[in-house]
Amino acid sequence: MKTLVILVLLFSTLVNADEPKELYWEDMVPKNFIAPEVTVDHMNNMTQAEPNAPVVPELDGQYVKIPGFVVPLEGTATETSEFLLVPYFGACIHVPPPPSNQIVFVKFAKPVPIDNLYDAVWVTGKLTTQRWSGDIASVSYTLTGENVEPYE
Repeated sequence: MKTLVILVLLFSTLVNADEPKELYWEDMVPKNFIAPEVTVDHMNNMTQAEPNAPVVPELDGQYVKIPGFVVPLEGTATETSEFLLVPYFGACIHVPPPPSNQIVFVKFAKPVPIDNLYDAVWVTGKLTTQRWSGDIASVSYTLTGENVEPYE
């Protein structure tokens, strides 16, 4: 009987090893970090409030699935291979970027279709704490993309 229990536990661990961990934006912020409020001044200042926000080191190398909105960086009108994943629509474009630990730089080996930039998506892949910086924002996390699907 003990052997059967051990085999079942091993099998369930192997089966779940391929399942991504569902990660939410609050999971990417260290417990002691308090992000400044994002504000827009009267001069339309789009400066990122916290460009070097700390990361959660335990997330480095994790296989995850994160919901968010796409801000395309590379691609065409129908497909993209590089984008920023942000927690709310309009971040980095219509309002100042959130703290860098609330933005993920996503890179796919081959372009993927993005049906509607107004809709939230799930992005699956390997997350690292590798920083990225571009004209739009500084980012604390990088994800090697594997899959994009509608958020439901």
